[in-house]
Amino acid sequence: MKKVIVSVLTVLISISLTAQDFILSARKLQSALYIFSEMYVDSIDSDKLAEEAVRAMVKQLDPHTEYMTREEMKEMNEPLQGGFDGIGISFNMMKDTLFIVEVISGGPSEKVGLLAGDRIIKVDGENIAGVKMSNKEVMKRLKGPKGTKVTVSVQRRGQASLMDFRITRDKIPLYSLDASYMVDRQTGYIKISRFGATTMDEYHKAFADLQKQGMKQLILDLQSNGGGYMNTAIDLSDEFLGKGKCIVYTEGLHSPRQQADATEKGSFERGNLVVLIDEYSASSSEIVTGAIQDWDRGLVIGRRSFGKGLVQRVIPMGDGTALKVTVSRYHTPSGRCIQKPYEDGKEAYGKDLIDRYNRGEMLSADSIHFPDSLKYETLLKGRTVYGGGGIMPDVFIPYDTTRFTQLHRQLISKGILNQFTLRYTDDHRQMLKEQYKTEDDFIRSFSVSDEVLEELFRLARQENLDLSQEQLSSDMTVLKLQLKAYIARDLYATAAYYKVMSSENEALQEALRILSDKKLRKRYGLE
Repeated sequence: MKKVIVSVLTVLISISLTAQDFILSARKLQSALYIFSEMYVDSIDSDKLAEEAVRAMVKQLDPHTEYMTREEMKEMNEPLQGGFDGIGISFNMMKDTLFIVEVISGGPSEKVGLLAGDRIIKVDGENIAGVKMSNKEVMKRLKGPKGTKVTVSVQRRGQASLMDFRITRDKIPLYSLDASYMVDRQTGYIKISRFGATTMDEYHKAFADLQKQGMKQLILDLQSNGGGYMNTAIDLSDEFLGKGKCIVYTEGLHSPRQQADATEKGSFERGNLVVLIDEYSASSSEIVTGAIQDWDRGLVIGRRSFGKGLVQRVIPMGDGTALKVTVSRYHTPSGRCIQKPYEDGKEAYGKDLIDRYNRGEMLSADSIHFPDSLKYETLLKGRTVYGGGGIMPDVFIPYDTTRFTQLHRQLISKGILNQFTLRYTDDHRQMLKEQYKTEDDFIRSFSVSDEVLEELFRLARQENLDLSQEQLSSDMTVLKLQLKAYIARDLYATAAYYKVMSSENEALQEALRILSDKKLRKRYGLE
């Protein structure tokens, strides 16, 4: 009994000391603000001082704890909430001019008659063309509350004068599913770019459509998916796992363990499943991948994922700003925490992917070393998996450094390839649409000719890109393919881009190779 009393007293004293330390720290900050406001030689902005103090505190914590302004909060939430208020276009800036790439079906711009290829010169009478305005500044002028109006002045091919359109802003959907189609007669492909509020609705629609087309096995592409809502990742994992199986659990110093288990609603608990990941797959992507890998439910192909295993909670500060605070770590069903180390500071943390490349990790799985302390076992077959820095795939795909030539890299980095595609598509839109009635017709029959490449190189020279004979003699296969993919995207939709580039998606091609070979399916534990 005495031992219990001593133990309780020790805990109470510890709590009391912690609370006392907190009170003293809070008083120190409050006193500093008061002294500066009452005694400093010049007038001060107390709000700004308080904000800088919070930012300084955040720098001492993990890389994912952030202080967020009102604008940053809005920018963070829009892609995840699945929509924003605006006029309903996708655009690119070409030569300081807003070029409409796509008019969203059923949106405000389509209703008033805007077309792909139109150039917006003015917004509410203000000239936005030729004034070096950033995308963010342009978006600020086009966005606005639902029901408000904006007038855009448009330059259209074949029209001598500007055309004015009065547009009533409305809710514009933002999609998180980039592509879904049948790769072959029984294999469906779904690519998800983020985990947002509308992701599951989009997934269910795509999945049902693929099932109608005869899908028996699924490739889920989470490459470069940086995460999003944790609940959405749990819901997606639930589609693949049987009732009662742990999907993920979280816990932290001030956050007791919480576990999410699969329900009985899974729509694809049987059937071959492959998940594609790379070094940019993070957070919610890793929750889905970890759950599938730990339960031996599917095969993971690609490169080691990013390694973000921290859970954040957004705490409003009362003035529109907020703290995004790390409150717990998440663990995969086998107990793995896949958060990579961050003890060396935020700068080192930010350079981790570069360090991986320099160590040769992107090129060879043999360059990746995990200590035995991070070794775990999958829950059905007892295969070895690792924690402490991302999800290691079951099948490693090295990064292909030869895929893009120096010429290709320059054309992309300087924006020339995208600029040329917009111009080419605009010049030939009607002819291409008449010749290729559907995106499948285009993908099957269109090819980039040498004459089109020469047009591209002429533009490159006009943009002061020095083209050597060696560069012009290099392999143009991938350059032609990507040019075709960009044109397909601008003519049809984002999904067309991925269809064209599928032959260059090495993880996808390896998945198809394994799925089509009975011996390989057996070797990797697929049905």
